[in-house]
Parts: sequence; C-alpha cells; structure tokens
Amino acid sequence: MSDMTLLRIGIAVAMSLLLGAIIFFGRSRTGGQGRRVPREAARDAATRQAPGMGEPAGSDWNDDNATQDELPLGTGVSQDELGRRPVEQFDRIIALYVAAKSGCVLRGTDIVVAAEKAGLAFGYMGVFHRLVDGRPEVGPIFSVANIIKPGSFDMARIGELETPAIAFFLTLPAPIPALDAWETMEPAAQRMASLLDGVVLDEERNALGRQRIQHIREELRSYDRQATVAPLGKGARW
Repeated sequence: MSDMTLLRIGIAVAMSLLLGAIIFFGRSRTGGQGRRVPREAARDAATRQAPGMGEPAGSDWNDDNATQDELPLGTGVSQDELGRRPVEQFDRIIALYVAAKSGCVLRGTDIVVAAEKAGLAFGYMGVFHRLVDGRPEVGPIFSVANIIKPGSFDMARIGELETPAIAFFLTLPAPIPALDAWETMEPAAQRMASLLDGVVLDEERNALGRQRIQHIREELRSYDRQATVAPLGKGARW
C-alpha cells in the first residue's frame, strides 16, 4: 500500500472521529433530554471524507474545573469549553483544508501563530475556533482541526507537530447565518494558507477555485432562505 493511500485513509479516519466527537460532545448538559440524531445530510458530509477523492494540485496529498481558566472580560466561558456547540443538532458540514505544498509539511508552532493572526482561539476538543465577537457562549462559527487523528493539537508537544494539512469545518446551523459563516471561514483559510505557504482545498481535496466558491455561496443562500421558513429546532436561532 502506497504512502499516498495510507494518508488518504488517515484523513478519512481522522475526520470520521472528529465528526463523532462533534456529535457526542456537542450535547447539552441539561438533564432529561434525549439524544437527537443528526440529519442524513450530516452523515453524507462525513462520507465525503472517504478515500478515493481527486488529488489536489500542488499538495503532498497527491503522492467541573471550568473556573480555573476563565477568559478575560467576564465572558464566563472556560478555556476548555471555549468553542463548544450549545446543542448537538446539526444537518450539514462545510469543510475546507489548508494543505502543505509538495515536499513540505505544516509545523505546529507555525499553525498556532497563523491561527492567532487569523482571529482563532484555542479551546474545546483541543482545536481552534472562530467565535462570535462578544458572544463566545453561542458556539463556534467554524473550527480548525489537525487531519491526523485524533484531530486535536497537543500544546505540550506543539513544537514536535508536523502535519500535511489542517481541516476547517463549519457545522450548520451556525450561530450566524450560513452565508455569513462561510464568508468568515473562507478568508480565514486563505489567510492561514498564505501565512503557512500552503494551498486551500475544497472538501473533495481539489484546489478551491472561484466557480466552487460561487457554488457554495449559492447553496448557503438557499440554506438561509429555507432556515427562515423552517428553522432547525431551538438551537438554530440566528
């Protein structure tokens, strides 16, 4: 089995584990509520991470102690809970990747610096999150994980980390309209790619082009229109 095939399998496994973690840890802590099951579209999003997708141009993918770390300004959200979704129910995932160029890797310390410059905060599940300004308790607009399992970033060993790519994922419904969330995530991915000298790929691991961006925007406009007519449960308050 080639290194390229092993890498693809690793990507699929890592993203499947990450999806499972979103479902499990995204539950509300209030008692007496049954577990909601994500809709079919979310499961479809997970299966799109399976091996056999197209190769990206220019990338190696070708071959309760919550009070201890309180955030400033009286947010009342601990570091460990920062970026946690208040409810588990979601029906879609939009993913992007920032991948290292051929022959290169993304290094842990560089990822941390780039994430900070892109306005991300480290928190829940050991990954980075883009939060709603002044309202961290409503959950992340999008999150950024390592594509190597378990998907988290171990800050105690961040200087040793080398990875072929990082994954940006937006779960819908988000705390802001879907199109606004995309318009926040896509520039952040471009910014981090520039800082890391990497390339931005779509969820099929192809180079992200204008046509694909426009297609995603149209899909999310439609999603927002439908959400205003039939909002998805109590957690979908935009």
